[in-house]
Amino acid sequence: IGDNILKYPEVFERVKNDGHTIGNHTFNHLKGWKTDDKTYIQNTIKCQALTQTNLFRPPYGRIKKSQIASLKSQILNLEIVMWDTLSGDFDINLSPEKCYQNVIKHTRNGSIIVFHDSLKAFDRLEYALPLVLSYFKDKGFTFSSL
Repeated sequence: IGDNILKYPEVFERVKNDGHTIGNHTFNHLKGWKTDDKTYIQNTIKCQALTQTNLFRPPYGRIKKSQIASLKSQILNLEIVMWDTLSGDFDINLSPEKCYQNVIKHTRNGSIIVFHDSLKAFDRLEYALPLVLSYFKDKGFTFSSL
């Protein structure tokens, strides 16, 4: 989220320097289905100026076909990346163990798993992510960036 890049530039630089793939997720985490196309695209462009990436993951996994067309256009040329496994780490009513079980139950070869780097999600992320990585590593899975 572009707004977080401005709030925490040192974290953004560390993530880049550690070799992680950077993607655009809009500047303000806009809901595609509830945002007019012009505002959505402008917000994405604002984030793009900071991220300099060709990858875009729509917040909430929701985006209109018209927004996809604009983002894939010659001007922005963004590749839309969707996910197929939602950890649920953002849900404060979900136990860390249930978050872990959600991922184990729904992940398969080639899955893209969503975890969040927010204070709200941190307890579930801190518990579940190491277990998820260990579980799938033990099953012979390998992990790669996009």
